Amino acid sequence: MLERKKDPKQEKAETAVLIGAQTRNMSDDELAEYLDELEFLAETAGAVTLKRFTQKLTVTHPRTYLGIGKVKEIDDYVKEHKVDLIIFDDELSPSQIKNLEKVFDQKVMDRTNLILDIFAARARTAHSRTQVELAQYQYLLPRLSKMWTHLERQKGGIGMRGPGETQIETDRRIITQKIALLKERLGKIDQQMATQRKSRDRMVRVALVGYTNVGKSTIMNLISKSEVFAENKLFATLDTTVRKVFHEGIKFLLSDTVGFIRKLPTQLVESFKSTLDEVREADLLIHVVDISHPYFEDHIKTVQETLMEISGEEKETLLVFNKIDAFQHAVQDEDDLSPKEKRHMSLQDWKQTWMNRMGDNVVFISAQERINLEEFRKKLHSLIITIRDERYPFSEGYTDYWNIKAPEDE
Repeated sequence: MLERKKDPKQEKAETAVLIGAQTRNMSDDELAEYLDELEFLAETAGAVTLKRFTQKLTVTHPRTYLGIGKVKEIDDYVKEHKVDLIIFDDELSPSQIKNLEKVFDQKVMDRTNLILDIFAARARTAHSRTQVELAQYQYLLPRLSKMWTHLERQKGGIGMRGPGETQIETDRRIITQKIALLKERLGKIDQQMATQRKSRDRMVRVALVGYTNVGKSTIMNLISKSEVFAENKLFATLDTTVRKVFHEGIKFLLSDTVGFIRKLPTQLVESFKSTLDEVREADLLIHVVDISHPYFEDHIKTVQETLMEISGEEKETLLVFNKIDAFQHAVQDEDDLSPKEKRHMSLQDWKQTWMNRMGDNVVFISAQERINLEEFRKKLHSLIITIRDERYPFSEGYTDYWNIKAPEDE
C-alpha cells in the first residue's frame, strides 16, 4: 500500500469532477461549503477540479447513489472532457463504486478514499506510514473485487490455497493477514511511544487540537520557537510533534497533532488513536479555530465529536480563535428589518454570544500577523500555572506560596 509517491513536477495533474448530494435538511450554502472542502481535498491530493455536480436526494440509489438521469449527465461530461477521476463527497458502498466505474469507465473515489490517499502521500515516519497502511487495508477489505490478483503470488506453496477457494477469497485472506501483521507492528511502536511518554519529566502537558488547516502548526512554532512544517494544505501535519517549552520560568510539554475534519474516516480514527494519545493524556487542550471560516461553529462541533471518540472532551480547554485578520461579515442594509443572520455578525457581535460565557478560556488572535499574542500567552501561562500547582506541586523548579526559594535562587 501507500502507493501515493508522485512527483507533481514530473506527472500531469489528474482532472476530476466532484459529486455532492443535497439532503432534505441541507441548505444550498452548506452544500457549496462541503464541496469547497472536497475541492480543497482534491487539490491537496494533486487533482484539478473541472466541474461540480449536485442532486437533491431524499434517499440514495442503492446501485448508483445518484439517480439514473444524473449519472447519464455526468457520464456525458466525463467522456466529452476526458475526466480522469470522479469524486463523491459521501462514502459509497462497494457495489456502488463497482457499478459507477462500469458506467464511467474511469476511476471513482469517495471522500474516505480521497482522505486516505492524502494521508498516504503525507505519511513520513514509520509510525504514521504503518497507521495509514492499516487504515487503507481496512477500507479496502470489504471492497475487494478481483482488484488484488497480483497479491496471489506473494504467498504461494503447497497447502496455502484451500480446496475450491476463489481468487477473491485468496485476496481477502492475504489482506486479512496483512492487517494482522500491521496491527502487531503498530502495537510494538505504540509500546515504545508509551514508554517514552512515561519517561518524561512531571510537567504539564499541553496539546494543540483543531480542524485541519486552522493554523495549529503556526501557533506551535510561535510558542515553542521551533520550525514545525506549516502549509496552507489540508493535513500538513500527520506525525505528532512534541516540544519542551520554557516560558517565564515555567516548563511544559507542547504537542501538535493531526487535524480533524468532517466525516473523518473511521478507519483513520481507529488507527490513529495511538497518535492521539498525546491528546488523551494532555492536561490542557488548546483548541484552535479558524474564525474567518463561515462554518467555524460546525468545525468546533466536529472537533468535539472526535475528542469524544478518544475520551478527551472533558479536559481543560483554551479556545483560540485564529485568523481574526481574515474575518469578514456581510453588512445588513439599514432598511432591512429581518432578524440578523450569522453572516451579518461582526467579530464584536460574536464575542457577546456563547463565547462570552467561556470567561477567560477564550482568546482572539492572528498567529500569522502576530495580533493579540501577548494576551494569548498570558492566558496560557495562567492556565499552566494553575494546573501545575494542582497536579504537579513538587515538580522540578516549583516554588510554593510560602516563600520557599527555588533551587536557582539559593
